[in-house]
Amino acid sequence: MQPPGRVRSLAVELEDGRAWGAYGSGELLHGRVRLELRGALRLRALEVCARGRAIVHWLESRSVGLNIVYHDYTAFQTFLNRRRQLIPDNGEVTVLQAGRHEFPFTFQLPETLATSFEGKHGSVRYWVKAKLHRPWATVKKVKKEFTVIEPIDINTPALLAPQAGAKEKLARAWYCNRGQVSVTAKIDRKGYTPGEVIPIFAEIDNCTNRAVVPKAAIIQTQTFIARGTKKQKKSVVTSIVGDSIAAGKREVWHGRALKIPPVGPSILQCRVIQVEYALKVCVDIPGTSKLLLELPLVIGTIPLHPFGSRTSSVSSQYSITLDWLSSIPEQPEAARSPFLDAFLSSLQPPLITQRWCPAPQPSRAWPRRAAASWGLFWKGPSSPTSRSSASDRLRSTLRSTRTHLQTASARAA
Repeated sequence: MQPPGRVRSLAVELEDGRAWGAYGSGELLHGRVRLELRGALRLRALEVCARGRAIVHWLESRSVGLNIVYHDYTAFQTFLNRRRQLIPDNGEVTVLQAGRHEFPFTFQLPETLATSFEGKHGSVRYWVKAKLHRPWATVKKVKKEFTVIEPIDINTPALLAPQAGAKEKLARAWYCNRGQVSVTAKIDRKGYTPGEVIPIFAEIDNCTNRAVVPKAAIIQTQTFIARGTKKQKKSVVTSIVGDSIAAGKREVWHGRALKIPPVGPSILQCRVIQVEYALKVCVDIPGTSKLLLELPLVIGTIPLHPFGSRTSSVSSQYSITLDWLSSIPEQPEAARSPFLDAFLSSLQPPLITQRWCPAPQPSRAWPRRAAASWGLFWKGPSSPTSRSSASDRLRSTLRSTRTHLQTASARAA
């Protein structure tokens, strides 16, 4: 039986910069290396390094005659590579006495990092490793991993923009035309955070002779990239199923609720690993393939503040057709997430500010005042209101605009 070594323990301890123990880009990483000795120890150096790397790896096989050939796909991207000498190696031996010794260290994290991630074919990991170099002995190592969450602020114009789309499909079975199925869907914005509820506004027309079933789901797509080749893994995060739509009928969703469960944020700034989300509205058509409509989503980490609320998104400068605006309900079906309600309750209510849209070029038959009335898309400012009052004012503006246009057209004729 070998006698116990003089090193009782070697550990790396991190001082959590946040309550949940996660770090962000640009922050300071504080910690210490704790060394406990049973007796005096002669050592050459003690160093600590901080590393962060995204790595992907998978194998693909194909048959060549009687043999199987494997192709290896590996790639990585380094985000963090820092080193500190706690006891420098100057060619001399340092003697530490028995007892407990602590060596503090600090690392400045880079401004660009990727969120920690674990996937089937790759991962994004961060760690701090300490190395104890002793004369005529193996290097003693210890590693401590930590989590990085890269902030994604959904309060940006790109992520506050409404997302909408339409798609149609001709149902066929044995070369027989059974009619057409069409779907139109819209969501308030592109960016959401976990715990929020996505209200889905959709219209499904079933012009076939058979019943169809609409569904909606949030899809996570993990993309791994190596040597110019991509490998994807898709999974359903959450889903809902609507009521069956009889032949020749129409179904309208007035803000059907789809709650986002606890999921990791989107990863968009990494060269080898990407994590993307999408809202898919699907219609199951018997006897033929499904009708799929996909709307992009970004899962962020910084929740919505009042100035990016749904009220302001109703009166945004993005072009929306009159038919679609007329279908906005008085009250959405879905209640907001309690996490978002708690966050919004601590903030001031939003204000609808004055917004303008460029006016379209009037025709020769239209008077100038009709074109001017069309150019004023929303007139304000107004007092803090709810979504329903904003919708009422928007409808009133649209009705007055439509009346001006009809009057102008009649006079020109």
